[in-house]
Amino acid sequence: MIRTATPADIPVIHTLIRELADYEKAPHEARATEAQLHEALFGDRPAVYAHIAADDTTGTPVGFALWFLNFSTWRGVHGIYLEDLYVRPTARGAGHGKALLTELARICVERGYERLEWAVLNWNAPTIAFYESLGARPQDEWTVYRLTDGPLNSLAGQTT
Repeated sequence: MIRTATPADIPVIHTLIRELADYEKAPHEARATEAQLHEALFGDRPAVYAHIAADDTTGTPVGFALWFLNFSTWRGVHGIYLEDLYVRPTARGAGHGKALLTELARICVERGYERLEWAVLNWNAPTIAFYESLGARPQDEWTVYRLTDGPLNSLAGQTT
């Protein structure tokens, strides 16, 4: 069962983000608070969206997808950038990840978005195999760059 997240889901989304950070071996990097998530998802100007994967029998949340709109200057339309997709290890293999991606693909097609994109860690072979089984292909000709913390502040002319 896939459903749109509600404000009542903020604590479970926060917990799932922490679990994802542990899985990706970077728990120290997951600093988002429940208040920040609430503002981003449900504030005056929501910047991100989320869907919850729930166990079909119990309704218990077992995973989530958090995404936002991007824009292709070449195609002239929006797309979806999937920031996080996570399914608890005990619920993997039951179709929750595919159902979350299916819902995002449905939203793309319904709204005329032409891309659904995301990043995956190079070492995460099971997840890469899963994505490729759905027809997703890596964009090997692109390298992701990121500025954070000190370098971001330095470039902005701020002292750290």
